[in-house]
Amino acid sequence: MSVSSTGTIAAIATPAGDGGVGIIRISGPEALEIGSSVFRSSRDSFGGFKPYRMHHGSVSDARGTDIDEVLAVFMPGPGSYTGEDTVEINCHGGRAILSAVLEAVLEKGARLANAGEFTLRAFLNGRMDLTQAEAVAEMIHAPSRGAAQLAKVKLSGTLGSRIDSLRLKLEHLRAQLCVAVDFPEDELECLPLDELETGVKEASGEIRDLLSGVERTRAWREGGLAVLSGKVNAGKSSLLNALLGRNRAIVTDIPGTTRDFIEETLNLNGLQVRIVDTAGLRETSDAVERAGLEMGRDLTRQADLVLLMIDGTLPLEENDLDPDLSSDKQRCLAVINKSDLERAQPDPLQELEALGYETLVISAKTGTGVSELGGRIRERILAGAGEPDPDEVVPNVRQARTLESALDELQMLIDDIRLAIPYDLLGVRLEAACSLLSEITGDITPEEVLNSIFSKFCVGK
Repeated sequence: MSVSSTGTIAAIATPAGDGGVGIIRISGPEALEIGSSVFRSSRDSFGGFKPYRMHHGSVSDARGTDIDEVLAVFMPGPGSYTGEDTVEINCHGGRAILSAVLEAVLEKGARLANAGEFTLRAFLNGRMDLTQAEAVAEMIHAPSRGAAQLAKVKLSGTLGSRIDSLRLKLEHLRAQLCVAVDFPEDELECLPLDELETGVKEASGEIRDLLSGVERTRAWREGGLAVLSGKVNAGKSSLLNALLGRNRAIVTDIPGTTRDFIEETLNLNGLQVRIVDTAGLRETSDAVERAGLEMGRDLTRQADLVLLMIDGTLPLEENDLDPDLSSDKQRCLAVINKSDLERAQPDPLQELEALGYETLVISAKTGTGVSELGGRIRERILAGAGEPDPDEVVPNVRQARTLESALDELQMLIDDIRLAIPYDLLGVRLEAACSLLSEITGDITPEEVLNSIFSKFCVGK
């Protein structure tokens, strides 16, 4: 996709599949002409599209055959999403209808939009900066209401404003250095090194403040990962079914029934959690089961929380415990299953607590304790994060990495200041930090970065 997007584009702007309403979006210099050529008003007095007003009528194909009854609206640039003349046609949301309407629009001269091209045009036309453009995609793909709120704050332009303010402070310091470097014969008073260091430290503190929420809000932005681990027949698959409220995993008394891993998604009071049922821990000569066990170990190492399933009717044995978790019990919750049956003696609950595990007793079969377990999973994954602050500004991964690079430049600048490095070389460090901040808002972002960002959008956005 070229960053210099031209011509008139069109695409289906609503999700794939059947729905009550679907939208075809047309944007570009010929949007009004193309929209008018496929639309026929239901009013005899219709004299053309009036801006920002819905018009009732129908859309016809190249042969003049009506495709569907529609509502259409014209939004002249720059007062549209893209900043260009835009027409949106609201029709019934069936796949065949949407495809037919889009085909009619393309036959009139529009071309099919590339992924993210509408938002790219909004960025190129100054309707939003790059942080806002990225926030559009984050809003669309938000896995939780908390993630949507975090994206909404950035969509308002708050992050871009903070980055611009930070960059201007650094540019001011840089300008003071440049004056001394460019006009040395004028004996201008140079910015004292201690004042320069103070200014750089303040900027570094602001960057650290922005970065502080990245890891803390990760679960809200990306969702959590909980992995079911434990010996065969401990009840992992039964618990997965109980948490989902439906039979997703096969449950039998035959050891090794789950040879691969099964992944599903839970919504725990607004928090999206991927829950994975892994193959039961045991020695096996089956190559497929061994591969499943290894994948399970990899997932366990990545998990935010490991649910260690224990059969409460059997005495605790050494191989009940995952050796990978023995030194990392903070990521583990021991779930003692089969509370509907008589507990083994010695009691595995007491033994696990003595070993330092947090425990919970449930019955996957009857559902006892399963609701409490869902709450505990949510609580553990969000430990230290809390509920999202409605006004908090949190960078995404790309923005955070760029901020970290800028912070590294500023730290090296502080080291150079303390070594009394010449002013012109100090200015190079400041220029590099400012350039990195400009990449975040899109002022000087390389084309390959823009292509990478917008290629991840859906075609209609």
